Amino acid sequence: MCFDTDSEPPIPRIAGAAVSHEDLDLTSADGTSFSAFLAAPEAPAGTGIVIFPDVRGLYHFYEELALRFAERGHAAIAFDYFGRTAGTGKRDDEFEYMPHVGRTTDDGVQADAAAAIAKLRELGCTSIFSVGFCFGGRASWVAAASGHALAGAIGFYGAPTRDRGGPSVVQRAQQIECPILALQAGDDQSITADDNAELDRALDAVGVEHEIVTFDGAPHSFFDRKHEEFSDASDDAWRRVLAFVEAHA
Repeated sequence: MCFDTDSEPPIPRIAGAAVSHEDLDLTSADGTSFSAFLAAPEAPAGTGIVIFPDVRGLYHFYEELALRFAERGHAAIAFDYFGRTAGTGKRDDEFEYMPHVGRTTDDGVQADAAAAIAKLRELGCTSIFSVGFCFGGRASWVAAASGHALAGAIGFYGAPTRDRGGPSVVQRAQQIECPILALQAGDDQSITADDNAELDRALDAVGVEHEIVTFDGAPHSFFDRKHEEFSDASDDAWRRVLAFVEAHA
């Protein structure tokens, strides 16, 4: 499990920030309706963030993350993966997500991501970034190879060599069309240093701008307010996310 259901992003709120938010039902090109959460600053935003959640899909953590981006001047949409198999709407903590994860495909996830990206462009965002976690970290990098015209793709503890629902990120390296930022956990039991090195080699081979940062001793899902012992890693990771967006917008 990536996060406890009552976890929040380890990012300070900006008191008094002028932002709006709303629950959305979006529709992908194949006719699928799916849930999403939009947060946006009241001033027009030139940059947009599409958030790819972990295996549980859209829940509180990612809604809060969208708000933290909006407080810093970026429009953000976090979207759910399971419209095809579980319908739309809020779900409680008892939602059995793994049967739905097994039925997701890269094509379906990216079709939904395209609808979220289109919504951000409707709002006036001209530079769109993907940010994903775990299952969504991999999906964020797959998005970079899926024709979305992204400005950059960020993944937290994504699996670069896993072919879940489609070819791996490494296998898609030649299709990647934007810079990549990988924020990996040094003490991850399922994503190894060899996996990260393989991603590095693959992106080097095709000339994709990238940075792979490994936080020594940090576990999978370290970016969690409850992991106070990893607050330095979380703070550094967030700083790198914002710097990456600023550099490539």
